[in-house]
Amino acid sequence: MKKYLIIILLGSVITSCKAPQISTNQTAIKVPDNYSLGSKVDSSSAKINWKEYFKDENLIALIDTALRSNQDLKIALQHIEMAKSGALATSGALKPSVNFAPTTSLRRFGLYTMDGAGNITTDILPNKIVPTHLPDFLLGFQASWEIDIYGKLKNRNKAALSRVMASVEAKNFITTNIVNEVATTYYELIALDNELTIIDEYVKIQENAVQLSKIQKEAAAINELAVKQFEARLYSLQEMKFGLQQAITENENKINFLIGRFPQTIRRTSTVLDSLSSNAITLGVPTNLLLNRPDLRQTEHELAASKLDVQVARAAFLPSLNIGAVLGTQAFRPDLLITKPQSLVYGLLGSLVAPLINKRVIQAEFDYANASQLATLYTYNQQIVSAYIEVHNQWTMLRNLEQSYQLKTKESTVLNESISISDQLYRNSRATYLEVLEAQENALETRIELVQIKKTQLQSQVNLYRALGGGWK
Repeated sequence: MKKYLIIILLGSVITSCKAPQISTNQTAIKVPDNYSLGSKVDSSSAKINWKEYFKDENLIALIDTALRSNQDLKIALQHIEMAKSGALATSGALKPSVNFAPTTSLRRFGLYTMDGAGNITTDILPNKIVPTHLPDFLLGFQASWEIDIYGKLKNRNKAALSRVMASVEAKNFITTNIVNEVATTYYELIALDNELTIIDEYVKIQENAVQLSKIQKEAAAINELAVKQFEARLYSLQEMKFGLQQAITENENKINFLIGRFPQTIRRTSTVLDSLSSNAITLGVPTNLLLNRPDLRQTEHELAASKLDVQVARAAFLPSLNIGAVLGTQAFRPDLLITKPQSLVYGLLGSLVAPLINKRVIQAEFDYANASQLATLYTYNQQIVSAYIEVHNQWTMLRNLEQSYQLKTKESTVLNESISISDQLYRNSRATYLEVLEAQENALETRIELVQIKKTQLQSQVNLYRALGGGWK
């Protein structure tokens, strides 16, 4: 009967230690070989340091300050330290744990117990029986060590190291976004400055038109309605200035927030936006995205960590071997602790622990780790497609904006000429005041649109630089 019980027990243990197989064959999506946008250069502009990519000294100074003072970056650095601490903790689990553990206790055994009955007839010292209230002092070391048979602890440490690398890439991604936000907002500010200058020019033109209309009214050349129309247009232009000034304040404070400081004026170039040259940018090949984009590299490290988590969860189904040891001196009086070899105590214990009943917890942990791995993989695939599309969109936008800017420049030139023509015709009574107002309004709108296109062109270049993975080196 005993033999049968032993066989059944061993069979149950062996059956319970069977680990589930990792059945997923999912792999990361393969990026195309080329962008199909006419790019034949393998090198990507993402490798260019941001200090070399941008030419404006004021912009470079702002970005540099932001990267030193931004609160999000400081938080990201602390997340790196947290991840490092986690990795250090998992590496410690691979080594034996040794503790100096002095302990003291006081015990009283019941008389009608094996210990109590034996103590009343046993000498603990010559002619001295064991005390009823028995003190116990232990001075020594305790050690424990889990032997990593199936690589569970090693894989857990590797997963923690992968998360350290993921946290570093998360910091790099924040750096890229800060560079992008500061640069795009800086160009927004310059565009607003240019629009404000244009509005000031048209305010002066309109003020002259109002004065001329009043003179013509006195000469009975026009009526009061024409004067009111010119005055209304002047008020409209003056009102537009306040909207632009508010937008300037908000964008200045957006940069101040990124830098981590209270509101103050942002130093910037006073150059006309049209004179700012565009940087030549190369796409490289799509596989460069996997090397240069911090968000893709972050998810790649997280994917590696999640795969290791599955291995760790799978190893929980298998037996674990633990070794414990104690070495020291033990006595019922402190002065006897130094008595050797009488007070010497040591012990060694090895245990093989295997899950037998109620494995739902470790099965649930395995299922969770496996699902988390697949979710991370799908996120990685999604990010790859998104990154490719982002580069494609920004590149085509740049090409279309270039064509749009050239045509809008021609339109603006023609409409600016129409202002002087309409004014001359109006002075000679060959054009109405409505034609003059329409010519001015069309020319103003076109110049504003020209500034907007140029601004979008510069911002799109910055966005493409970030989409390729530039800005963190």
